[in-house]
Amino acid sequence: MRPLQALFRPEEYPELLVGLGAPDDAAVWRLSADQAVVVTTDFFTPVVDGAYDYGAIAAANALSDLYAMGARPILALNVAAMPPDLPVDLIGEIFRGGAEKVRQAGAVLAGGHTVQDQEPKFGLVAVGLAAPDRLMTKGGARPGDVLVLTKPLGTGVTTTALKRGIAEPEHIDQAIGWMSRLNADASALALEHGVRGATDITGYGMLGHGLEMAEASGVRLVLQARAIPFLAGARAYVHAGCIPGGSADNQVYFGPRVRFDPSIDEYSRSLLFDAQTSGGLLLCLPANSQRAFLSAAAERELPVWVVGSVEPGEGIEVRDTGSPSPPAGGEGCMFLNGD
Repeated sequence: MRPLQALFRPEEYPELLVGLGAPDDAAVWRLSADQAVVVTTDFFTPVVDGAYDYGAIAAANALSDLYAMGARPILALNVAAMPPDLPVDLIGEIFRGGAEKVRQAGAVLAGGHTVQDQEPKFGLVAVGLAAPDRLMTKGGARPGDVLVLTKPLGTGVTTTALKRGIAEPEHIDQAIGWMSRLNADASALALEHGVRGATDITGYGMLGHGLEMAEASGVRLVLQARAIPFLAGARAYVHAGCIPGGSADNQVYFGPRVRFDPSIDEYSRSLLFDAQTSGGLLLCLPANSQRAFLSAAAERELPVWVVGSVEPGEGIEVRDTGSPSPPAGGEGCMFLNGD
């Protein structure tokens, strides 16, 4: 995308609040002093066996970019590439899974476009609205903020285990449940408590997206490894070698900018680089809002985990500290000190 910046210079488009400059989760165009339109697109090949689940996960993943920016979804379009010999009823189930997730988000599916391809691909163009002065961005983290995660990690190794035929059914069910879950409530709660720094955890993994946030904000993220939740069975799948190619790429590319405590073993490090599908939000919560935020999350049975803090500096430091704290709705998760 860098060559395009010469064609579309940010200073020539003052209403483009987020675009081709620093990387973020969606583009933002200011419509008026109190309203902005937020637009994103995302699609991918199947990560699970069920057609309906695949469609729901792909839609939740695309909508997550809006929630990461603090936007309310209003409209979506299908983006699909389907093999010509794929049964029509299976294609219909993919579309139904996506459409019902869009409806759950309070938005409308207004059409889309489909082409033929040898491997299925599905996702959305998603459009939302937000207040320009309340956007959450990767550049909004400030020293003193508390880092909060809203979904456990480990979908990459779990779905890879599924592809290799060694995943336990209960682990797959758990992964599908989390991947299908909208980040709507987490986004709304974050806005209520003054969060301005946020991103969603997807293909670059927690450390890759965390580094994007650290660089955009000019800060250092300090993670407490033992407080970070993972899907049950995730560590066993890493031991079995079920590491997605994207996770390995993340470790090579982002690894030099991450400092680990020497006591954190290679399996735990791999988990922290795990490429996610439809992951949770990583929120930078003002410290003076922590108690009220956690209390409100508990009342709403919204899963959240405090996993670190924001400090002056650069990059990411992962410390072998922290205590597991399963929240309401977080049953079945594991932590790095055991399965």
